[in-house]
Amino acid sequence: MSSGGAEDDIPQAERKTVTDFCYLLDKSKQLFNGLRDLPQYGQKQWQSYFGRTFDVYTKLWKFQQQHRLRTSETSYLNEAFSFYSAIRQRSYYSQVNKEDSLKFGCGVFVVVFRPELVVKKLRYYARFIVVCLLLNKMDVVKDLVKELSDEIEDYTHRFNTEDQVEWNLVLQEVAAFIEADPVMVLNDDNTIVITSNRLSETGAPLLEQGMIVGQLALADALIIGNCNNQVKFSELTIDMFRMLQALEREPMNLASQMNKPGMQESTEKPARRENPHKYLLYKPTFSQLYTFLAASFKELPANSVLLIYLSATGVFPSGRSDSEGPYDFGGVLTNSNRDIINGDAIHKRNQSYKEMHCLHPGDLYPFTRKPLFIIVDSSNSVAYKNFTNLFGQPLVCLLSPTAYPKALQDQSQRGSLFTLFLNNPLMAFLFVSGLSSMRRGLWEKCQDYLRKINRDIAQLLTHSRSIDQSFLQFFGDEFLRLLLTRFIFCSATMRMHKIFRVRRGICPFENNSPVHTELHCLRMGVLGITVLLWLQKDAPMPMPTAFIESVPFYLSKGTKPLTCSSLVPLHQ
Repeated sequence: MSSGGAEDDIPQAERKTVTDFCYLLDKSKQLFNGLRDLPQYGQKQWQSYFGRTFDVYTKLWKFQQQHRLRTSETSYLNEAFSFYSAIRQRSYYSQVNKEDSLKFGCGVFVVVFRPELVVKKLRYYARFIVVCLLLNKMDVVKDLVKELSDEIEDYTHRFNTEDQVEWNLVLQEVAAFIEADPVMVLNDDNTIVITSNRLSETGAPLLEQGMIVGQLALADALIIGNCNNQVKFSELTIDMFRMLQALEREPMNLASQMNKPGMQESTEKPARRENPHKYLLYKPTFSQLYTFLAASFKELPANSVLLIYLSATGVFPSGRSDSEGPYDFGGVLTNSNRDIINGDAIHKRNQSYKEMHCLHPGDLYPFTRKPLFIIVDSSNSVAYKNFTNLFGQPLVCLLSPTAYPKALQDQSQRGSLFTLFLNNPLMAFLFVSGLSSMRRGLWEKCQDYLRKINRDIAQLLTHSRSIDQSFLQFFGDEFLRLLLTRFIFCSATMRMHKIFRVRRGICPFENNSPVHTELHCLRMGVLGITVLLWLQKDAPMPMPTAFIESVPFYLSKGTKPLTCSSLVPLHQ
């Protein structure tokens, strides 16, 4: 499956991981197969063998949990893609759907149906789809979904099994997942353009000469998803997927082929570039979340940053409290099999106690001993607003709005608008402007304009004399720099958009700010994208009027301060 050159690139520690895994896997198979040969009577005959088999499978499971998705090396995904593609191209499963005929004496034939092999084929498709999603090979995903649909239809027609509903649900989930983007980019022939939201060479604004920023590097990221009723596939919500893409570099050999259909593999060897390690935690319990957080904190290298992304339902305090401590404002939901009522409302047996199935701001305090970058996308993100910096390490919280206008709430199943801004700010901008499609040429013009806005934001932040130094400490890392500039663009868009000014609480960017500079050019940038859309007479779209009322006000009043309060100042 892999060449000798590729094996030479694998570090010694990772080779040992693969060797240990293969040993445990082979051992577990041997012991499991040995159980079949034991006699079917008595109790003491098989008890010791069963215990040994169980122990090995437990070790194998723990080993997988400790090392799953740990490398974040896209090259491993490419290896998996090549392996699954070979299975597909060589039609390894072509005979699965055919019945096996067994011949007995006297010329009697018996037709044997083997549904377990069909299930194995369906699982192959599901895993292949996950790999293609992570590699952003959406054209291949669509082909695989169609093939999977045909396979499931044939499976449910031939076999009356209990898992028919489950496989149909898998198909519905992946179909909803690939249709979650609210805006389509179209070629001239109306085919959909596959866009990438990974970090490209020109993605993050460059640091100009004279910019003084920190040298911290993003090393680890915990991406946590626990939102009710959000589009997901496997154990990956759409918000988790979007944040995962935002923390990946675009592979050099794939960048030029992103919009080309088909499955041809480049013969060029991709440059080995470092991505932050990532843990993907879907609806974890508090114990699971804390275990992974502690492990990541322990292994964090020097001069490195730990990022925590929380996309979760809000947990609110049951009543007023005399104190205002880190456990008095609620937090975000952790998984539990009980106490969940109507999504966001949490029932407590005793209201004098704090909610135990909740990640409170105070739970993260021990981990502020190292540089920490927190993103909270929740209906109770405000609970983290007064996050205290106890140890003087760089610390930043980016907080989502706590509520959205009703027109946008109806689309919440397709992912959070806040996370969409951090993943694909232009698509989010078009969505709040009421647009559902855009021609590729205009899309690229708007992307160029947005890159200019990001450069302006970077200059404003690095030249500000009043900004909290934590932001500049993180600004040296490309991933974090891009997240910060996108966050400020999100803030400016919501402050200027008329539907976000209906009532207080919809937009959190309205109080004091650590950024006391005049962001005149940022306001001009937001209006500039609007005017750019307006001037495209051949564009098949209405004029986005949400920002137009700001134009005469802006031209008549001139420069007006723009602040971003959810870039939370973290003073002691």
